[in-house]
Amino acid sequence: MRALLTLYMVKYLLFNTEKAGSIYGMYTGLVYLTPLLGGYIADRYLGQKKCIMIGAILMMLGHFSMAIPDLPFFYTALGLLILGNGFFKPNISTMVGQLYDGKADGKRDAGFTIFYMGINLGAFFSPLVCGTLGEKVGFHYGFAAAGVGMFFGLLIYLWGKEKFCPNIGNTCITPANIECKAPLTIEEKHKIAVIFILMFFSIFFWASFEQAGSSLTLFADRSTDRFISFLNWEFPVSYFQSINPLLIILLASLFSRMWIDLSSINKNPSVPVKFALGLFLVCIGFILMVFAASMPGKVSFLWLLAVYLFHTLGELCISPVGLSVVTKLAPVKFASLLMATWFLASFFANITAGVFAGKYDLLSTPQFFMLPVLITGVAGIIALIFAKFIKRLMHGIE
Repeated sequence: MRALLTLYMVKYLLFNTEKAGSIYGMYTGLVYLTPLLGGYIADRYLGQKKCIMIGAILMMLGHFSMAIPDLPFFYTALGLLILGNGFFKPNISTMVGQLYDGKADGKRDAGFTIFYMGINLGAFFSPLVCGTLGEKVGFHYGFAAAGVGMFFGLLIYLWGKEKFCPNIGNTCITPANIECKAPLTIEEKHKIAVIFILMFFSIFFWASFEQAGSSLTLFADRSTDRFISFLNWEFPVSYFQSINPLLIILLASLFSRMWIDLSSINKNPSVPVKFALGLFLVCIGFILMVFAASMPGKVSFLWLLAVYLFHTLGELCISPVGLSVVTKLAPVKFASLLMATWFLASFFANITAGVFAGKYDLLSTPQFFMLPVLITGVAGIIALIFAKFIKRLMHGIE
């Protein structure tokens, strides 16, 4: 979706940049708002397993609706994808956390990094498949291919959910479940406060990072030389969306091992320090974009490769670590709901990112990319200043 959506709106539906940016931001934002509903329903009524199945079905229908070249189907498809993701996203992350008991916390960050690497294996191939079909054959063929992929993903889930994780993903609250009815302790309230503090910093990261599907895509389309001379071939713009997941596949296992090795010698950075590092790395990426945007004519695609490298390094410091720490800090009775609340940061970030991307044609390109430099740099400094205070509120959780 991210690889094709902005290009589809600008080139096929002929929306202007501001309208396309707003719709893209609203869509990607609401995708992270509906997990509140899916997390609540999972915690109170259905459990994670059933909600994941419902979400997968809705997303599959959404992709197939997008394949129908009619504007009402376009908005219907976005609605189905938004709702489906709400059921899917918080609950599958919560189930990963449930695979590890309290004694396995040392491996939980590594486990989430591997989980994250698996997600990005699909994210690497999807722009190559859907992007090629979408840009070279027709946008609607690309969207249909996404629906086919979701169908096979659903089949794999139905086959493996009881085989590999039969004892997790069930409803938390029952009339006999005393633990779920007990009031929160002071320590639990502190831990929940940390989740919200980290959410605040992640908003700045994701608002900048999510320019990948909007302003950075427009820069790749308009201002980047994508021609490879020795192949006599210009590769599609959507291929840039495969760079980030490819780098995650290559680097995630290294980060996973690095956290474990650093932990074994008591050198593992605290979670807020990792967040600060992530913000500084995405800041460096946009500094490169300022230089690239200042050059005359079209620039080499190697600039965007370098930008995505720094952004991916930052993502690996924040995203899987954030997912892991929420499962460790959240009280059991609010596990899915607080995971959904964690994704709420991405709702605000994506709305902001979409509105900001809509200003791409209103500012000079260097000025446009300078704003994320300032925002992420300042946020990183603040996170670093308050790191020790935040760590104390975690009460030994790492």
